[in-house]
Amino acid sequence: MIHWESREGTRLPIKSWCREVEPKALAQALSLANHPALFHHVALMPDCHVGFGMPIGGVVAARDAVIPNAVGVDIGCGMRAARTTVASDRVLDKAMLRAVVERVKEAVPVGEGRARRLPLGWSGFEEYRDALAASGGEPGWLEARGWELDALNLGTLGGGNHFIELDRGDDGRAWLMLHSGSRNLGYRIANYYHRAALDLDLRRRLELPDRELAYLPLDEELGRAYLRDMDFALRYAAESRRLMMEALKEAFASLVPGAGFDLELDIHHNYAARETHLGREAWVHRKGATKAGKGERGIIPGSMGSPSYIVEGLGNEESFQSCSHGASRRMGRAEACRRLDPAACEEAMRGIVHDRFGPARLRGAKGGRGLLDLSEAPQAYKDIEEVLASELDLVRPLVRLEALAVVKG
Repeated sequence: MIHWESREGTRLPIKSWCREVEPKALAQALSLANHPALFHHVALMPDCHVGFGMPIGGVVAARDAVIPNAVGVDIGCGMRAARTTVASDRVLDKAMLRAVVERVKEAVPVGEGRARRLPLGWSGFEEYRDALAASGGEPGWLEARGWELDALNLGTLGGGNHFIELDRGDDGRAWLMLHSGSRNLGYRIANYYHRAALDLDLRRRLELPDRELAYLPLDEELGRAYLRDMDFALRYAAESRRLMMEALKEAFASLVPGAGFDLELDIHHNYAARETHLGREAWVHRKGATKAGKGERGIIPGSMGSPSYIVEGLGNEESFQSCSHGASRRMGRAEACRRLDPAACEEAMRGIVHDRFGPARLRGAKGGRGLLDLSEAPQAYKDIEEVLASELDLVRPLVRLEALAVVKG
């Protein structure tokens, strides 16, 4: 662990498990260290890299306040994994794996801008509406078109680094795993409350180290409303993962006779929660970080095609009982699309069932449907083994998962 001590202009120390913190991410951490709502220290996980306002892979504790950009725009983004009762050597047939992949893609809309043709019902929508009615009003982010889109997006896999995967565990079992978030819902909530926090800070005439770190006191209605809506996004994201995992389990069981499932894990890694650390209660913000309480199981995925891990937390207070949420990017999306070669990316995925890589394409580019994005290639990410080796005081590895087949958004 690297430890930057407090110095003039810096109220809090920074504790980092990241071996090389990029300058922009360190600058963001230093701004956090000067934030008036935080206490004790800023923790940077091994996969730390630049985000909006706060580094992704950062953890902070706030006193009676929430910072929307310290949770992030994909509220509730997280992982779900299911252990099958099937021996891992029974799922090596490429034709069978390809068949599972195709059935999953038929059942789950995949990719940026892809949604269901018909909306899904979910009790959480009605429960949230009831909560709004009890509180006496609707937030500004909630409008008819967005609400309709949320019902169409429920249980779908977005773009970026979200994925559905079949794995072989070193425990001798086949595993199913997926990574997804709250899609457009979390994005709307995050942007709305960040703007509200900016307006509030201007009215209070606060001078923050970075305007991207505008915050909402929890003794004001706006702060309580953010927590209510964040919780809704967390439930929505968890329900989406549950629905996609059900589709994945159904596809797997239909092609692997006698398949059953005896363990299922679901975690968030973009959220805030009230917890007790270092002798006091605070709102712990994890932005691209996984809870790692003592004995608590978590999921740390690698990049597409690289190993992933089921881990057990060690409850380290230095990290606010947190660990990494995956293998961080070593290249930005634009840089990866500019530098990486499709043939080399295909070689990196040798032996894994996947769609082929296409020409470089960025958000908003036309065409390329059904082709993997070069910005998500293994070469664009850090080595997950190095990331894990940096946090063995935070987690204990339980199961190493090797990718057999992957579906990417």
